[in-house]
Amino acid sequence: MADLKPFTDRSGAEIRFRCEPDLTPAEFIDVLRRSGLAERRPVDQPERISGMLAQADLIVTARDGDNLVGVARSVTDFSYCCYLSDLAVDRQWQGRGIGRALMTRTRTAAGGDAVRCILLSAPAAIEFYEKVGLERHPNCFDFTNLPD
Repeated sequence: MADLKPFTDRSGAEIRFRCEPDLTPAEFIDVLRRSGLAERRPVDQPERISGMLAQADLIVTARDGDNLVGVARSVTDFSYCCYLSDLAVDRQWQGRGIGRALMTRTRTAAGGDAVRCILLSAPAAIEFYEKVGLERHPNCFDFTNLPD
């Protein structure tokens, strides 16, 4: 586990950030449920969650003591691009700057300013991403259903 720059949230709690490649599926599922992201993730398929974690290149966690309050799971080559595929913050901890801090620590761990960092937003999260200063791009395409 590599420690990243700690953060004092808006309530005064000190949040520790780490690269945690061995995050357990149980902890990941728990924070997905507490964040609201579980409705868009296969949390009832633990073997699939295990695969998601095992194949991720970068997992950054946010903890208050031992309590997992947030996670950012990414796929990256650590030199050109980083796709942040899951950003989850426990609802009780939202609004304290933890989501933004997870994104900045992900960018740093992925290679810093030389790496292009992107994500796809759930409709309910668009306002959050715009509020924290992310630039919206109209040129993203989803090719999941592209015919053979």
